[in-house]
Amino acid sequence: MLLFAGLGNPGAKYANNRHNVGFMAADAIARRHSFSPWTRKFQAEIAEGRIGGEKVLLVKPQTFMNLSGQSVGEALRFYKLDPSAVTVFYDEIELPAGKVRVKTGGGSAGHNGIRSLDQHIGKDYRRVRIGVGHPGAREMVHGHVLGDFAKADREWLDVLLDSIADHAALVAGGDENGFMNKVTLALRDRLQPTGEDDRPPPKQPKARPQQSHIRQARPQKSQVKLPETGPMAAMLKKLLGGDKN
Repeated sequence: MLLFAGLGNPGAKYANNRHNVGFMAADAIARRHSFSPWTRKFQAEIAEGRIGGEKVLLVKPQTFMNLSGQSVGEALRFYKLDPSAVTVFYDEIELPAGKVRVKTGGGSAGHNGIRSLDQHIGKDYRRVRIGVGHPGAREMVHGHVLGDFAKADREWLDVLLDSIADHAALVAGGDENGFMNKVTLALRDRLQPTGEDDRPPPKQPKARPQQSHIRQARPQKSQVKLPETGPMAAMLKKLLGGDKN
């Protein structure tokens, strides 16, 4: 059994926050793979289903972000799972908006939800980091992550969430690179590029056909203007048969 946890804060007030993109990913996965209705357990909303042949428990902690580890840890202990069975979906300000990166282990990078998980279950779990962009200054980070996605963000956000759900089986199967590639390609195919790293590689120009060696070796006729008068002109006329006298 696998445990997929999406991080966020409970309540309508936070529903569209950048900090809640983990909840959004969990909801998209539940819809795409026809999970059971959400119920309450382990201080969380949970749903059950199968992804790529694997039984998966989806968890959305309702403890608020800073205590996410309490909920995930409770579910982990109940099912006697190792941390390696856990995949966490959450917002990452150090990634440009719309980028997705997957890793196992590592630090919290200042993310309070991840810090709580590290405290309760250790660090050896998979992390699906969903880029929400950085506001540019440290003092603006709090307001940025607790701010709502803009209407313009929905264009890439909806595509991203759909792609995460569509390719969740790759995560369940441990194919992290395959998952990242599929998500990146989906964004490239369905959106206008937002930067040079979003653009597909340029097409190589077609090689021009080489001229045959016969044509290459054939000397080009030069257009030399012949003198019309004078001794040289008279001599050339004799050589070329131009003198009729």
